[in-house]
Amino acid sequence: MRVKWRIFLALFCLFLSACGPRHRIVFEKKVEPPAERPTVEKLEKLETREVQYGIASWYGGEFHGRPTSSGQIYNMFELTCAHNTLALGTTVMVTNLENGRSLELQVNDRGPFVKDRIIDLSYAAAKILGVYEKGTAFVKVETVGPWIEEVPRITLQVGSFTDESRAKTLAEELKKSFGKVHVATVETRTEKYHRVRIGPFETKEAALPLAEKLIEMGFHVLVTSR
Repeated sequence: MRVKWRIFLALFCLFLSACGPRHRIVFEKKVEPPAERPTVEKLEKLETREVQYGIASWYGGEFHGRPTSSGQIYNMFELTCAHNTLALGTTVMVTNLENGRSLELQVNDRGPFVKDRIIDLSYAAAKILGVYEKGTAFVKVETVGPWIEEVPRITLQVGSFTDESRAKTLAEELKKSFGKVHVATVETRTEKYHRVRIGPFETKEAALPLAEKLIEMGFHVLVTSR
Protein backbone atom coordinates (compact mmCIF):
# COMPACT_ATOMS: atom_id res chain seq x y z
CA MET A 1 0.00 0.00 0.00
CA ARG A 2 2.78 2.36 0.89
CA VAL A 3 4.51 1.54 -2.41
CA LYS A 4 1.41 2.40 -4.39
CA TRP A 5 1.06 5.66 -2.48
CA ARG A 6 4.64 6.65 -3.23
CA ILE A 7 4.12 5.90 -6.93
CA PHE A 8 0.98 8.03 -6.90
CA LEU A 9 2.83 11.00 -5.30
CA ALA A 10 5.65 10.75 -7.86
CA LEU A 11 3.23 10.75 -10.80
CA PHE A 12 1.32 13.67 -9.30
CA CYS A 13 4.51 15.77 -8.99
CA LEU A 14 5.39 15.05 -12.62
CA PHE A 15 1.90 16.14 -13.65
CA LEU A 16 2.26 19.47 -11.82
CA SER A 17 5.68 20.20 -13.36
CA ALA A 18 4.33 19.50 -16.83
CA CYS A 19 1.45 21.93 -16.34
CA GLY A 20 3.65 24.74 -15.00
CA PRO A 21 5.04 27.57 -17.16
CA ARG A 22 7.94 26.64 -19.37
CA HIS A 23 11.03 28.83 -19.28
CA ARG A 24 13.43 29.01 -22.23
CA ILE A 25 16.94 29.86 -21.31
CA VAL A 26 18.73 31.60 -24.17
CA PHE A 27 22.47 31.90 -24.05
CA GLU A 28 23.47 35.00 -25.97
CA LYS A 29 26.58 34.40 -27.92
CA LYS A 30 28.37 37.65 -28.06
CA VAL A 31 29.76 38.20 -31.52
CA GLU A 32 32.42 40.81 -31.86
CA PRO A 33 31.78 43.20 -34.72
CA PRO A 34 34.24 42.68 -37.55
CA ALA A 35 37.26 44.85 -37.23
CA GLU A 36 37.22 47.64 -39.77
CA ARG A 37 40.02 47.18 -42.21
CA PRO A 38 41.68 50.44 -42.98
CA THR A 39 41.39 51.39 -46.61
CA VAL A 40 44.84 51.89 -48.02
CA GLU A 41 45.02 53.78 -51.25
CA LYS A 42 48.27 52.91 -52.96
CA LEU A 43 49.49 55.73 -55.10
CA GLU A 44 52.41 55.18 -57.42
CA LYS A 45 54.71 58.12 -57.05
CA LEU A 46 57.23 58.53 -59.80
CA GLU A 47 60.42 60.35 -58.93
CA THR A 48 61.41 62.75 -61.65
CA ARG A 49 64.50 64.86 -62.04
CA GLU A 50 65.21 66.85 -65.16
CA VAL A 51 62.20 68.65 -66.64
CA GLN A 52 62.11 70.25 -70.08
CA TYR A 53 59.45 72.18 -71.95
CA GLY A 54 59.40 72.54 -75.70
CA ILE A 55 58.16 71.31 -79.05
CA ALA A 56 57.81 67.60 -79.81
CA SER A 57 57.64 66.14 -83.30
CA TRP A 58 57.51 62.56 -84.55
CA TYR A 59 59.18 60.30 -87.09
CA GLY A 60 57.85 57.15 -88.70
CA GLY A 61 57.85 55.01 -91.82
CA GLU A 62 60.91 56.38 -93.55
CA PHE A 63 63.11 55.33 -90.63
CA HIS A 64 61.26 52.11 -89.77
CA GLY A 65 63.68 49.15 -89.71
CA ARG A 66 66.82 51.28 -89.59
CA PRO A 67 69.38 51.24 -86.75
CA THR A 68 68.99 53.91 -84.09
CA SER A 69 71.83 55.60 -82.23
CA SER A 70 71.50 52.98 -79.49
CA GLY A 71 72.03 50.17 -81.98
CA GLN A 72 68.41 49.04 -81.69
CA ILE A 73 66.36 48.77 -84.86
CA TYR A 74 63.78 51.52 -85.02
CA ASN A 75 60.24 50.18 -84.79
CA MET A 76 57.67 52.91 -85.38
CA PHE A 77 55.04 50.88 -83.50
CA GLU A 78 57.00 50.78 -80.23
CA LEU A 79 56.87 53.43 -77.51
CA THR A 80 60.25 55.07 -77.99
CA CYS A 81 61.65 58.51 -78.67
CA ALA A 82 64.76 60.38 -79.75
CA HIS A 83 66.51 62.96 -77.58
CA ASN A 84 69.80 64.78 -78.07
CA THR A 85 71.18 64.95 -74.52
CA LEU A 86 69.55 62.31 -72.29
CA ALA A 87 71.37 59.00 -71.89
CA LEU A 88 70.24 56.30 -74.27
CA GLY A 89 67.97 53.92 -72.38
CA THR A 90 66.53 56.66 -70.16
CA THR A 91 62.80 56.51 -69.45
CA VAL A 92 60.93 59.79 -69.84
CA MET A 93 57.39 60.87 -69.06
CA VAL A 94 56.11 62.99 -71.94
CA THR A 95 53.00 65.11 -71.39
CA ASN A 96 51.21 66.83 -74.22
CA LEU A 97 50.37 70.15 -72.57
CA GLU A 98 47.80 70.89 -75.27
CA ASN A 99 45.51 67.97 -74.30
CA GLY A 100 46.88 66.64 -70.98
CA ARG A 101 47.81 63.17 -72.26
CA SER A 102 50.94 61.53 -70.76
CA LEU A 103 53.03 58.54 -71.75
CA GLU A 104 56.25 56.84 -70.63
CA LEU A 105 58.79 56.38 -73.40
CA GLN A 106 62.32 55.03 -73.71
CA VAL A 107 65.06 57.10 -75.32
CA ASN A 108 66.81 54.90 -77.90
CA ASP A 109 67.81 57.40 -80.58
CA ARG A 110 69.26 60.87 -81.15
CA GLY A 111 67.25 63.77 -82.49
CA PRO A 112 65.39 65.86 -83.42
CA PHE A 113 67.82 67.78 -85.60
CA VAL A 114 65.47 70.69 -86.16
CA LYS A 115 65.91 73.91 -84.20
CA ASP A 116 63.55 74.56 -81.28
CA ARG A 117 62.40 70.92 -81.01
CA ILE A 118 63.38 68.92 -77.93
CA ILE A 119 62.09 65.40 -78.61
CA ASP A 120 61.09 63.16 -81.52
CA LEU A 121 58.33 60.64 -80.80
CA SER A 122 57.81 57.30 -82.48
CA TYR A 123 54.69 56.98 -84.65
CA ALA A 124 52.91 54.94 -81.95
CA ALA A 125 53.73 57.47 -79.24
CA ALA A 126 52.60 60.35 -81.42
CA LYS A 127 49.25 58.66 -82.05
CA ILE A 128 48.60 58.05 -78.34
CA LEU A 129 49.68 61.54 -77.27
CA GLY A 130 47.65 63.22 -79.97
CA VAL A 131 50.65 64.68 -81.81
CA TYR A 132 50.35 62.68 -85.04
CA GLU A 133 47.56 64.65 -86.70
CA LYS A 134 49.03 68.08 -85.98
CA GLY A 135 52.66 67.06 -86.45
CA THR A 136 54.03 68.91 -83.42
CA ALA A 137 52.88 69.83 -79.93
CA PHE A 138 54.11 71.73 -76.87
CA VAL A 139 55.15 69.12 -74.29
CA LYS A 140 56.76 68.58 -70.92
CA VAL A 141 59.54 65.96 -70.75
CA GLU A 142 60.49 64.53 -67.34
CA THR A 143 63.18 61.94 -66.75
CA VAL A 144 62.01 58.97 -64.67
CA GLY A 145 64.22 56.61 -62.62
CA PRO A 146 66.13 54.34 -62.54
CA TRP A 147 68.75 56.84 -63.59
CA ILE A 148 71.21 55.90 -66.29
CA GLU A 149 74.67 57.36 -66.53
CA GLU A 150 75.57 58.32 -70.04
CA VAL A 151 78.26 56.09 -71.54
CA PRO A 152 79.68 57.54 -74.75
CA ARG A 153 79.21 55.23 -77.72
CA ILE A 154 82.07 55.71 -80.14
CA THR A 155 81.56 55.21 -83.86
CA LEU A 156 83.73 55.71 -86.93
CA GLN A 157 82.11 57.76 -89.66
CA VAL A 158 83.56 56.99 -93.08
CA GLY A 159 81.15 58.94 -95.26
CA SER A 160 78.21 61.32 -95.28
CA PHE A 161 75.94 61.62 -98.34
CA THR A 162 72.80 63.46 -99.36
CA ASP A 163 72.25 60.61 -101.83
CA GLU A 164 70.92 57.68 -99.79
CA SER A 165 71.73 55.11 -102.47
CA ARG A 166 75.43 56.03 -102.36
CA ALA A 167 75.44 55.65 -98.58
CA LYS A 168 73.82 52.20 -98.81
CA THR A 169 76.24 51.06 -101.52
CA LEU A 170 79.25 52.05 -99.42
CA ALA A 171 77.77 50.37 -96.34
CA GLU A 172 77.27 47.10 -98.23
CA GLU A 173 80.87 47.17 -99.42
CA LEU A 174 82.21 47.80 -95.93
CA LYS A 175 80.10 44.99 -94.48
CA LYS A 176 82.16 42.51 -96.51
CA SER A 177 85.23 43.36 -94.42
CA PHE A 178 83.92 44.94 -91.23
CA GLY A 179 81.10 44.27 -88.81
CA LYS A 180 78.56 46.65 -87.28
CA VAL A 181 78.24 48.88 -90.35
CA HIS A 182 75.10 50.99 -90.51
CA VAL A 183 73.64 54.12 -92.10
CA ALA A 184 72.47 56.84 -89.70
CA THR A 185 70.25 59.53 -91.20
CA VAL A 186 70.14 63.11 -89.94
CA GLU A 187 67.58 65.63 -91.13
CA THR A 188 68.07 69.38 -90.93
CA ARG A 189 65.71 72.12 -92.06
CA THR A 190 67.04 72.00 -95.60
CA GLU A 191 68.60 68.59 -96.18
CA LYS A 192 68.97 64.93 -95.16
CA TYR A 193 72.38 63.43 -94.57
CA HIS A 194 73.01 59.69 -94.65
CA ARG A 195 76.09 58.88 -92.59
CA VAL A 196 77.93 55.59 -93.01
CA ARG A 197 79.30 54.47 -89.67
CA ILE A 198 81.07 51.51 -88.10
CA GLY A 199 80.58 50.66 -84.44
CA PRO A 200 79.79 51.33 -81.70
CA PHE A 201 82.96 50.85 -79.67
CA GLU A 202 83.23 51.11 -75.89
CA THR A 203 86.21 53.50 -75.97
CA LYS A 204 88.13 55.65 -78.44
CA GLU A 205 91.19 53.47 -77.83
CA ALA A 206 89.26 50.43 -79.04
CA ALA A 207 88.22 52.26 -82.21
CA LEU A 208 91.60 53.73 -83.20
CA PRO A 209 93.20 50.61 -84.76
CA LEU A 210 90.29 50.25 -87.18
CA ALA A 211 90.31 54.00 -87.85
CA GLU A 212 93.95 53.81 -88.89
CA LYS A 213 93.23 50.87 -91.17
CA LEU A 214 90.37 52.75 -92.85
CA ILE A 215 92.61 55.80 -93.36
CA GLU A 216 95.18 53.58 -95.08
CA MET A 217 92.37 52.41 -97.38
CA GLY A 218 91.76 56.04 -98.40
CA PHE A 219 88.77 56.95 -96.24
CA HIS A 220 88.38 60.19 -94.34
CA VAL A 221 87.46 58.93 -90.87
CA LEU A 222 85.65 60.85 -88.17
CA VAL A 223 85.75 59.43 -84.63
CA THR A 224 82.52 60.56 -82.99
CA SER A 225 80.31 59.96 -79.97
CA ARG A 226 77.21 61.54 -81.59
